Amino acid sequence: MFVPQTVYQPHTRIDRERYTNRASLSPPIIFFAEDPYEWGVPLEDALRGHLKRVIGREEPMFEDCGPSVSIRMQWPGYDAWTRQIPTKDFRVPKGPITKAKLAKDIAGCVRRFIDQMAGEPIHEGADKRWRVGPRYIRVEDLILVSLHHISSGSWQPQLRLRRQIL
Repeated sequence: MFVPQTVYQPHTRIDRERYTNRASLSPPIIFFAEDPYEWGVPLEDALRGHLKRVIGREEPMFEDCGPSVSIRMQWPGYDAWTRQIPTKDFRVPKGPITKAKLAKDIAGCVRRFIDQMAGEPIHEGADKRWRVGPRYIRVEDLILVSLHHISSGSWQPQLRLRRQIL
């Protein structure tokens, strides 16, 4: 089951025109694993650096990009959330991060989102099955499937559950 996020949209009409409608957006980055072959990478594995199964793990990401991008979450029942991640590694000379490093950074963003929202009440009228926190949906329950370029400088992860929620 996929996390039913809405797609982030800039707030004003002018910003939507500038940053989404006229922007040159990249195709999604898809995460596949092998042995066994599956669609997505468990966030728990990404956080631990267990990424040998990721197909194309050494592939450079964000080669023609600025120093950072925004990772945006539109988790059901919570306010929109965003964090910046670097697009360059710290090697000399600096180069773009790899697909494995990107998966680890996104997993860190999702963990931070869950940690911050665990103490927040879910919005009134929201489906309580999507509540996050230690007794609810945790980072260990999630798989990173893909990353979508939704506006200039902004990317949104597509996540799915490892288990059924009640």
